[in-house]
Amino acid sequence: MKRRVVITGIGVVSPFGTGTELFWKSLIDGVSATRRIQSFDPVAHSSQVAGEVIDFDPSAFIDKKEMKRLDRFAQFAIVAGKLALADSGLKIEQEQSSRIGSIVGCGIGGISTMEAQCRVLFEKGPDRVSPFLVPMMISNMASGNMAISLGIKGLNFVIASACASGTHAIGESFHKVQTGELDVAFSGGVEAAVTPLTVAGFSAMKALSTYNDCPEKASRPFDKTRNGFVIAEGGAILVLEELEHARARNARIYAEVIGYAGNDDAHHITAPALEGAAGVMKLALENAGISAADVQYINAHGTSTPLNDQNESKAVHAVFGEHAAKLKVSSIKSMIGHLLGAAGAVEAAATAMTIADGVIPPTINYHEPDPECALDVVPNQAVKMDVRHAISNSFGFGGHNGCVVLKKYS
Repeated sequence: MKRRVVITGIGVVSPFGTGTELFWKSLIDGVSATRRIQSFDPVAHSSQVAGEVIDFDPSAFIDKKEMKRLDRFAQFAIVAGKLALADSGLKIEQEQSSRIGSIVGCGIGGISTMEAQCRVLFEKGPDRVSPFLVPMMISNMASGNMAISLGIKGLNFVIASACASGTHAIGESFHKVQTGELDVAFSGGVEAAVTPLTVAGFSAMKALSTYNDCPEKASRPFDKTRNGFVIAEGGAILVLEELEHARARNARIYAEVIGYAGNDDAHHITAPALEGAAGVMKLALENAGISAADVQYINAHGTSTPLNDQNESKAVHAVFGEHAAKLKVSSIKSMIGHLLGAAGAVEAAATAMTIADGVIPPTINYHEPDPECALDVVPNQAVKMDVRHAISNSFGFGGHNGCVVLKKYS
């Protein structure tokens, strides 16, 4: 028998700053956290805008000596994990630690460490490369270091499926708890890829927004004038817990996870495909055991790129038919930018909080409707609404698609 799985804790590090309450309040207030890049001089880059975690200080969560041995993405994982643990009220006891897992999504890993050590190699020679290069760079250190920090001894791995990584991590964690392999999973995604090389690479693909003169308005999903996504960093960790385990300790429950699916377009290395996006939503609804008409809200992938937003809109219409006109569909990337491998995690967190609080965050910077994106995108202002069922979409380079279905707990 499949067990019920609920979300009992959320920890977020976002371009708004460190903390889940700050993240949620800023979203429903419609605040833009995208700005001109500050971590390096972007003047030579065609895109000079990002959603950076400004003034990030992990010293309250991580020993200062240990911090020097951790890439920024791993620091995000530890901080978000500790915030999620505190929010859940869970106590990780030694005898239960092997029943608790750590499954995290990360698309790129320690790119800033790799860039820095490449400079050392070419300027000073191989003998000067840091012995911490490999353990700082490899992406599995997101879940590895979080597990070490929290004392988690159960199943532990990282999923790297580009921009679907966070959603896949949450979905796979859901299945592990649902089938009894774990009782609790700390799951989500982290990314820290706002670096000169990454920005140059995405810019060379013409994927990034070039609205450099108005950084706070550069991310404009579903708007006719959109011209690319805004790269961002941060992450979120959610505590997924078996229902009876949560009830036994009288845990607060944000929402219930009831469905998940993943598939692949098998179409193109970067361009999306309608069949894949529509297919993964259908599969997730089937896995959840609900119909399309049961859904009130979609937290969209909504990247602000011409192809993605158009494809996702058409996929929603293909799956939901006439019910699509009744759906609320919003993209929080309009406010925080695109967190790449962490995007699905912060968006699942926002979806759970939407269900818990009855408020749908808006799609800001929406002023010129695109006829190819004919959806109610909750333009510019949050909407109060009782949401009983919601889905969160993620679509990544390589054709990776993921969708999770959340439900109001009762």
